[in-house]
Amino acid sequence: MADLKLKINARRFSSPYRSINNDQNIQLIFHNAHRSCNRKNSNKLSSHSKQHDYSQDKIKNQYQLQCIIGVGGFGRVWKVIHKQQIFAMKEINKALVLLKQSVPSIMTELKFLTELQHPFIVNAYSAFQDTQNLYLVLDYLSGGDLRFHLGKQRKFSEEQTKFFVACIIIALEYLHSQKIIHRDIKPENLIFDSHGYLRITDLGVAIKKHVQFPQNFETSGTPGYMSPEVLFRQDHGIPADYFALGVICYECMTGRRPYHGSRKDIREQMLLKQVQINTSEWSNEANDFINQLLLIKPQLRMTQPRKHPWFKNYPFELLASKKLKAPFLPIRKDNFDKAQILIEDEENHQIIKLNQHLIKDNQHLFEEYRCQLNEKSRRSSITNKMFQLF
Repeated sequence: MADLKLKINARRFSSPYRSINNDQNIQLIFHNAHRSCNRKNSNKLSSHSKQHDYSQDKIKNQYQLQCIIGVGGFGRVWKVIHKQQIFAMKEINKALVLLKQSVPSIMTELKFLTELQHPFIVNAYSAFQDTQNLYLVLDYLSGGDLRFHLGKQRKFSEEQTKFFVACIIIALEYLHSQKIIHRDIKPENLIFDSHGYLRITDLGVAIKKHVQFPQNFETSGTPGYMSPEVLFRQDHGIPADYFALGVICYECMTGRRPYHGSRKDIREQMLLKQVQINTSEWSNEANDFINQLLLIKPQLRMTQPRKHPWFKNYPFELLASKKLKAPFLPIRKDNFDKAQILIEDEENHQIIKLNQHLIKDNQHLFEEYRCQLNEKSRRSSITNKMFQLF
């Protein structure tokens, strides 16, 4: 069980969509899990009704659960239908949140998502809760995450990579204009829509700019994508996000990251030398673009990447309005890893069983976990229409 806890704690709720292949037997298990989940939740809610008045329980019944499309460190992600629209719904188990001491992270993400609305991020529409879980309703994107497709493709062409990077630039510029630093840009947090456009998700470790960091603050992000200033626990800001962008650009075109290993290994590599890319496989502009983003010193790092010569005359206006044809289109039927989902779901189930007692005495910590965007906000967002081909 200690090994199981270690494995669970190593995973974060980083991406709502994980990749995989179709299997009728696995789909049958999903169907049974869906029915079992509804019965168990119903029993749990009735047994706690005298202790907690969760009027928002009724909200969940407005969403038709279709299937599980992902599992992360805090629970499942469902594909749901609500008012003839398709959404993704995170089911975040309170016991797992409490066990990992992640209440601030969960609340911060919701706060930011209620303030944001943009076609290049995964937007939120509603948040509510019952006795056992928090629920976060988001855009449903059917293309899978960049990590999955990197695993299948190994690497991408320069043209494809430039398109991906341009999508990320637009999303980061929006977040930074709202004074938000993402701090965990990585392939798992970049999701494809059905047309091949990338969106940023997961604001769990995001912060507002100009936050004062205490001494020996906890590092946030993922080793391999963390900037040097984050790894070395120094003050950091917007340049940290652009360092991660450089790593992703490098990885898309080479199939590997510039830094490997544990946090300690990566710190030693960064101290040893500055990564410098110079390959004839890419254009000189692409080489320089990556080099400018991977500079060790944040004050020297490029923070206006769309102005770099690699993007000279690039049609950002067409991209922003999603009128540019994507050079890579995800295969629509094979973007969620159902086998891995089943494994991770069972791991979470075992941990939840051992830690149900945490919920009873800590319900007050989740009191503010709720939001409902108005209809005007819904219409202004890019959403998936009912029964869209996917």
